[in-house]
Amino acid sequence: MMLVPAHHFRDIERKPEYLQPEQCIPPPDPGPVGTMWFIRDGCGIACAVVTWFLVLYAEFVVLFVMLIPSRDYIYSVINGVLFNLLAFLALASHCRAMLTDPGAVPKGNATKEFIESLQLKPGQVVYKCPKCCSIKPDRAHHCSVCKRCIRKMDHHCPWVNNCVGENNQKYFVLFTMYIALISLHALIMVGFHFLHCFEEDWTNLLQAFGVTRKETAEPQVSHQDKKQPLKVSSTECSSFSPPTTVILLILLCFEGLLFLIFTSVMFGTQVHSICTDETGIERLKRKHQPREHRGSWKAVEEAFGGPFSLNWFNPFSGPCHPAPLSDEDWVRQVADTNTETEEQSEDRKDEDSVEVTDE
Repeated sequence: MMLVPAHHFRDIERKPEYLQPEQCIPPPDPGPVGTMWFIRDGCGIACAVVTWFLVLYAEFVVLFVMLIPSRDYIYSVINGVLFNLLAFLALASHCRAMLTDPGAVPKGNATKEFIESLQLKPGQVVYKCPKCCSIKPDRAHHCSVCKRCIRKMDHHCPWVNNCVGENNQKYFVLFTMYIALISLHALIMVGFHFLHCFEEDWTNLLQAFGVTRKETAEPQVSHQDKKQPLKVSSTECSSFSPPTTVILLILLCFEGLLFLIFTSVMFGTQVHSICTDETGIERLKRKHQPREHRGSWKAVEEAFGGPFSLNWFNPFSGPCHPAPLSDEDWVRQVADTNTETEEQSEDRKDEDSVEVTDE
């Protein structure tokens, strides 16, 4: 269990007005099983819409600018199927990350009756969140956007309009992975498209002057042909005009490069957090407190839903659902009693005075 710094108790004891669990409103009746989780945040909704728009824009450019006009049927089919599959998995992962309860603690459960039912023993404390009036289990943190305490909260991501927590971290990892893959795939296709079109246009330009690749002689063009404007067909490369095609591809390159860098960093950060069993908030708030870490592979299996299989990459397969919180999960043990100072011992009249604290 995480050790609680002793100086925190002295600060809480000097603020007894916060230690009033009787002011908490009893929690509402739980909703039906399968109720959709959705955060009504304007910024998050806008970011989620922008995410979908950018993915659909990439779909449009890849299909209608590069693949459909291509004369290589096998190349178009293979890359079209692969890109659309990755895009579908990315959007499915985004929806699951956005609409899945990240691990919210029951709201308003810090009532006097519930605290008394825990039957706290000497040296045990429970933490109450004064913002949502919930008892916070170990490794739970309050999110000001979701207005709830979230178990194993890593951070609040506006791009998925939700917190990344215990129940949806897998979907967020898959979302960043698939976005990075389709960004890389789009950049590779744009590179091949530019090379192919430049080669096509250069070949057509030489043929317009009557010169083949094997000929190095002066081009022989009739006097009548010289009077006519030069026309080089580019319908093999795009259904749009050359300036429009170039603009669309440049925008796709910029989008792909930006998202490839961003999502790759996020993917690596999340995988590192899962392997080390330490969330982003815990790294930021680290106070040199020893905490028992589980094995990295066990943490990965719990996050992705069991032993390694294809379900790890399936956004429709959930993580391992943790067992319902027991009475012991709400209670934290004060083990660092030897580090208390004399001043703290004088301030603490008895151990029961710190049974309920704010965090």
